[in-house]
Amino acid sequence: MDTHVLIIGGGIAGLSLAWRLAAAVPVVLVEAEQSLAYHTSSRSARQMQPSYGPAPIQELTHRSIARVEQISASLPSPILMPRPMMTLGTVAQVQALVDTHTSLTALDHAQTMRRSPDLRPAGFEAAALDETAREVDVPALLDFYRREAVAAGAVVLTWHPVSVAEATGAGFSVTAGGQMITARIVVNAAGAWADDVAEIVGARRRGLTPYRRSVAIVATTAPVDPAGPMVEPADESFYYRPDAGHLLISPCESVRAEPGDAQVVEAEIAELIHRIEAVTALGITGVVRAWTGLRTQPADGLPVVGFDAEVPNFFWLAGQGGYGIQTSAALATLAAQLVTGNLPEQDEPLAAALSPQRAGLN
Repeated sequence: MDTHVLIIGGGIAGLSLAWRLAAAVPVVLVEAEQSLAYHTSSRSARQMQPSYGPAPIQELTHRSIARVEQISASLPSPILMPRPMMTLGTVAQVQALVDTHTSLTALDHAQTMRRSPDLRPAGFEAAALDETAREVDVPALLDFYRREAVAAGAVVLTWHPVSVAEATGAGFSVTAGGQMITARIVVNAAGAWADDVAEIVGARRRGLTPYRRSVAIVATTAPVDPAGPMVEPADESFYYRPDAGHLLISPCESVRAEPGDAQVVEAEIAELIHRIEAVTALGITGVVRAWTGLRTQPADGLPVVGFDAEVPNFFWLAGQGGYGIQTSAALATLAAQLVTGNLPEQDEPLAAALSPQRAGLN
């Protein structure tokens, strides 16, 4: 099989790039698992938060929300739903957040209680509110990327792990799932396995480290307001939000892990329930289900996006950490422009901030 671009990885990064590229050049996407988006992309908290992350991430998130809202307008059901983000803290903590993020508004104690009456009044002084945050229908977004890529001619192959990749004069010869694929450009969108894929291709590792992050759905005694905000403390040590009549919660742990099928640590979920019980009066009665994903990132926490300087035609699209869903539409657009050599001049600083050649990467 011959193609112009071979994308390795069928999660949010690979699928969104296939969506942006397939109309312009021939694309083949290979995924090692039997199903697409099996690992991190299907295990997210499903939220887009414009005030979350460093400046390049916030810019990409703003762009992604605008783009996904355009996508939603053409679909029977919206992909994005309003889900304000509320950060609890002292008056000083809230003011510092508001001074830093233009999308945040300060709420005093009474205003916070009106927005989220299930809070325990003694647990905070004030809150910072982000009305621009959105909840994401991640399966619908992933399906849109896949469907549009395939409609534009992309070939998507599951159960095709990459075992061999050799540089040729015209690009690469890659063996995936026992099938030989030749490609002019290889894109590394392999998530937690991105550094391993780089080694197969002969590129230098970039210090991309997987960290596990768990989420649980819990039942409560008191009814959960379906329009309630996502809530976190100022130290970002946990969060919770409504989810189809239940409560979605996360301990926000960041524990180094090996690439693989991450599993829940039940003791951490139990401890998290105690912490959230101290903040709310909802009365958690039990765990409905729980899951764990891997957030892969380099030391500086920014994605690695761009051509490798040492291995020609090898392109990085990895290390999104916890920002993969919320930046996917804009990051795929940026990556597609870099792959095709059509990057607008005004986006050169953003591309430089994410480059595999930037200072601080291994």
